[in-house]
Amino acid sequence: MKILVTGSSGRVGRAAIERLLEEGHQVIGIDEVPSSDTRWPFARVDMRDYGQVLDAVVDLEPKIDAIVHLAAIVGASVAPSTHIFHTNTAISYNVFQAAKIAGVKNIVFASSETLLGIPFAEPPPYFPVDDSVTSKPESSYALSKLVDEAVAAEFCRWDPSLKMIGLRFSWVKEPHQYNEFKATEQNPELQKWNLWSYVDSRDCAQAISLALNSDLSGFHHFVIAADDTVMARPTRALVATYYPDVPIQGQIGEHGSLVSSQLAQDILGYRPRYSWRDGRTEVS
Repeated sequence: MKILVTGSSGRVGRAAIERLLEEGHQVIGIDEVPSSDTRWPFARVDMRDYGQVLDAVVDLEPKIDAIVHLAAIVGASVAPSTHIFHTNTAISYNVFQAAKIAGVKNIVFASSETLLGIPFAEPPPYFPVDDSVTSKPESSYALSKLVDEAVAAEFCRWDPSLKMIGLRFSWVKEPHQYNEFKATEQNPELQKWNLWSYVDSRDCAQAISLALNSDLSGFHHFVIAADDTVMARPTRALVATYYPDVPIQGQIGEHGSLVSSQLAQDILGYRPRYSWRDGRTEVS
């Protein structure tokens, strides 16, 4: 496929492009942040400007087959809340509308685990929390992702031949960042906000590839997380200490994640392959 990747200079964007190139796809990257990698075509685009986004999508020849939309302000506290919401929702609408004009029917975009209720000021209804939980945005960032999903669902209602998949990524980490987990082990409160969940950027890339190649139609969302937590402490010990009143549904391994990607595993075939516990190497 010929695939346009927005936010191509970010952590997930870089990992996604690496995988897509390995799979033999042609990739074009666009971002406001310049790329130093010359292995694929890149254009600097102000994603808030619909005209620039439309030009980037429509003017490509031959026509693109799919879009991976990752561009956004990531996080709830990195900018004023109004700026985060306005920027993220405008960027996504620009991309979705440009794709509609260009006739692109295969769109995968970055949603967020924050729609599960993160940060959990109130405990989730059960563990592991999953895609079945009613969306509960607790920040302007999470609210922007809920709007993205709602807009995607309506675009798909308008056009039943369209596929739009929102991947609700957990806290994305690259291998060199795994040493950051040491501080959390000393003070679990530091990452209690998202139930000590994470996901390797390369597993994000795996999920993107699977979503692009799936034969689904319409709008779908999937939580994408690692199978384990960032903690050396057993998961049930964490639950007993911090969430003693939250029931556990199903099986949770010794260090099993409290954020479940089971739906992505069942529908897309997603299998987390990387863990900080394995010396930054692929899980066999």
